[in-house]
Amino acid sequence: MAALGWLTPRRRPATARSVLAGEAAAEAARKSTLPDDQSPGTEQGAPAKAEAEEAPFPVVGDDRAAAFFDLDNTVMQGAAIFHFGRGLYKRKFFQRRELTRFAWQQAWFRLAGVEDPEHMQDARDSALSIVKGHRVSELMSIGEEIYDEYMADRIWPGTRALAQAHLDAGQRVWLVTAAPVETATIIARRLGLTGALGTVAESVGGVYTGRLVGEPLHGPAKAEAVRALAAAEGLDLDRCAAYSDSHNDIPMLSLVGHPYAINPDAKLRKHARARDWRLRDYRTGRKAAKVGIPAAAGVGAIAGGTAAAVALHRRRR
Repeated sequence: MAALGWLTPRRRPATARSVLAGEAAAEAARKSTLPDDQSPGTEQGAPAKAEAEEAPFPVVGDDRAAAFFDLDNTVMQGAAIFHFGRGLYKRKFFQRRELTRFAWQQAWFRLAGVEDPEHMQDARDSALSIVKGHRVSELMSIGEEIYDEYMADRIWPGTRALAQAHLDAGQRVWLVTAAPVETATIIARRLGLTGALGTVAESVGGVYTGRLVGEPLHGPAKAEAVRALAAAEGLDLDRCAAYSDSHNDIPMLSLVGHPYAINPDAKLRKHARARDWRLRDYRTGRKAAKVGIPAAAGVGAIAGGTAAAVALHRRRR
């Protein structure tokens, strides 16, 4: 998508576009927050309250604390945008050659277990071109169906238990993701979470224009979104927790008083160990490096694949 050529895949410091993306995500998240009287934990298989109460953290009744969860490979196996793409292809939103690209990106992500900025950028650009001209309400309705078809069975039970512990303590829980905010909001609602911070695609009159507000909610932009939401909601970030698998989210993790590395990539694992952050890896069943987080409700497994696929990717780069 040539019009989005300015979206470079490896942004480092927070830029004006990062701030704009973060503020837009925070505003969208507050608009879509679940009503106070809606009960959390509506998804089947939510961990029992007694399990969460075994841990001294999170602190029960601390209404100035909240938890922020990355989505891809932290809460859910794989990348939400790729699952969403598969669902749109099934509904004939685009052609087979575009599905092949989505499928390859997903296969690489699940084999490598890390985000590739170039892959993620390509997928976002493709998604924007696909939804251009469609109504937001249409994509929201389809997103509900796609969640059931491709995402519901890919939620990590262990991470779900961590989120439930915060909910049971009376705290708000937000997803923070580069996925479209509409998709993220659907996932948050289906898991009984408070809401979601996600990439905001521009719409006029309820119709997508094919452009973003700011940039994808990735890296520094996630930290800006969390900072903006915390200010608007009266949260104390030193009392908040954040969870992620990726070193790209170090800015967000460093912003809170309780950072957790979940299914961490090599760079995040090294960074977390150097700073004595808590770790948990649900891919292998490794024990937590720190005491004080609830036991996993179950251990997930990344879908298989072959080493040949990784080798093929490396030859193509």
